[in-house]
Amino acid sequence: MKKFIKPLLFLTITTAIVFLSRYFNLGDLLNEETLREFLEQAGAWAPFFFILFYALAPVLFLPGLPITLAAGLLFGPVWGVVYAIVGATIGATLSFLLARYFMRDWIKSKIATTRFATLYEKSATQGWKLIAFTRLVPLFPFNLLNYAFGITAISLPTYVIVSFFCMLPACIAYVVLGSSLLDLLKGQMSPTFFIGALLIIVLNVGILIYRKKRGNG
Repeated sequence: MKKFIKPLLFLTITTAIVFLSRYFNLGDLLNEETLREFLEQAGAWAPFFFILFYALAPVLFLPGLPITLAAGLLFGPVWGVVYAIVGATIGATLSFLLARYFMRDWIKSKIATTRFATLYEKSATQGWKLIAFTRLVPLFPFNLLNYAFGITAISLPTYVIVSFFCMLPACIAYVVLGSSLLDLLKGQMSPTFFIGALLIIVLNVGILIYRKKRGNG
């Protein structure tokens, strides 16, 4: 039953957004012209400030999903992906470096009796495969994971490169979905929305299949 919770939650939230947007006319409050004016006022600094905010989010344990959706809403499906993945990668790297050089002993003591201890033990032999697995199959909280990897023997370049490419699929899916939010607020479902929703479904189905095979293996 647990495997159906996220898809059902996603459909419920989407339906609620469409209903509320029509009932309260939210589309009139947030439209393309308003966003265009905001970006014009921010000018060339808009992407910089967005990336900076996204980079600080993992360090401060702020949820990344709303920011990823906002990237699509503000910058569209192409540049939104660029800015979101850059910000997410920088943020993950900052947490990694903080753990490695300033918080190693404290974090090690905190994860000693948790499931993160298994991650620490396996990191010496599995390296980049462990990073790829935990990024693609989210078994651990993302923000805590960044700090946990910092106290392992995994090198910084390996961590950054593998994290970048393995965070990218989910980033693309949610940014594409986010780019359709303006239409969704107007009570309309654009082709971009269906593409984003399809990508998210494919990701979740892939995760479920992998978990099932791993459990049977």
